[in-house]
Amino acid sequence: MTISVRRPVSKTYPWILVGLLWTVSCLNAADRSVFNTVKPLLRKAFHVNDIQLGLVDTTFFWGYAFCAFLFGRIGDSVQRRNLILFGLIFWSTATGMMPLATSFGLLLTMRGMVAIGESTYYPSATALISRWHGQSTRSRALSIHQTAIFVGGGAGSWVAGKLADAHGWAIPFVVFAGTGLMFAGVLAWLLRVDVPGSAVVPAAVSRTARTEPVTVVLANRAALVLCAVYMFASAASSAVLNWCNVYAHDVLGLNLADSALVGPMMITIAGFVAVLVGGWLADRLAVHCPLGRFTVLLIGLAIAAVFLAIFPLAHSVALVGLLLFATSFGKGLFDGCIYAAMFDVVADEARATATGMMTMVGFFGAGIATTGLPLIASVAGLAAAFAMMAALYGAAVLILIVSRPTVRAVIARQSGALQDV
Repeated sequence: MTISVRRPVSKTYPWILVGLLWTVSCLNAADRSVFNTVKPLLRKAFHVNDIQLGLVDTTFFWGYAFCAFLFGRIGDSVQRRNLILFGLIFWSTATGMMPLATSFGLLLTMRGMVAIGESTYYPSATALISRWHGQSTRSRALSIHQTAIFVGGGAGSWVAGKLADAHGWAIPFVVFAGTGLMFAGVLAWLLRVDVPGSAVVPAAVSRTARTEPVTVVLANRAALVLCAVYMFASAASSAVLNWCNVYAHDVLGLNLADSALVGPMMITIAGFVAVLVGGWLADRLAVHCPLGRFTVLLIGLAIAAVFLAIFPLAHSVALVGLLLFATSFGKGLFDGCIYAAMFDVVADEARATATGMMTMVGFFGAGIATTGLPLIASVAGLAAAFAMMAALYGAAVLILIVSRPTVRAVIARQSGALQDV
């Protein structure tokens, strides 16, 4: 097959790409954080309880889960650049429409639209970054990109809290939506499809191109292991993130902005540092050991489990913030190399599909946990409910330990396949 030659690109563009997508990821997480920040105000505005608000979270997560799988598959068939740009415009518009909700049913519907838009992003973005970055820089590039989740979630929560305290729950949605739509213009101008070198090798050239990407992922036992691990880890972390604002507001008696500082901001700081450490450590270990990245995943989740399990021992603002920082640092190590670990075992032509599938099961678990936590809290209290989420991290650790021989064999086969190409 003849492949057309593309125009040359700057040697620095792979990192410029990371910067552009970092901003998009930051906006993605910030838009998502607004709802969690204004939950106490939504209870009054819509006359709902925490379990009903948890149902809105579940609607978001499950809508995101299904669509992430769909758009992940699409991302292996179309230009990923265009899908990313479309998604940014879609979810920003949907976020700006949230204040139009006048009933609980409309609130569910509007939140579901945001989920559809945001689900377009991560499968294609991570696959695009991995296409531009080779084995020696991939974990670092993806981990830098991953820090945007923490910056967007933490800073977004604080800004949304300040705006909501001063102007009501609707204003943060409008402000964040406008910011996303403005950046879409910048992205359309600067984001490229071309990959380094003289040509782009399409999926049809590879040895697995004749096989449906979904089939490729389902036949890959290591990829399925990572999907299961991601499901448990996302369930635990999403439940904590979605309800830490409410814990700080209701239990510690803080206002919305200060609640964001104790909850999402501590998670942000820990995650920002940890994903960079995790990405750097994973790249270093991967040079010496095929399971290097999987080892970092295991260490990170073990740390997260330990510090979340002792959450009921925290009875002050300082201790709550410290434990949220510690457990989030462990989860951040995991986040710093989870995508690179998946790309160690899945070839490029199926990577968006693999990420979409992993995201789907992860957000399915998050949807269950984020409603399950307030149900548990109604019986045992919020602190005990947070601690019970540690069992989900523990399950993920166990899966990683038991599956190491299987993962080692898949990585060996994948490495051999790349050498043969």
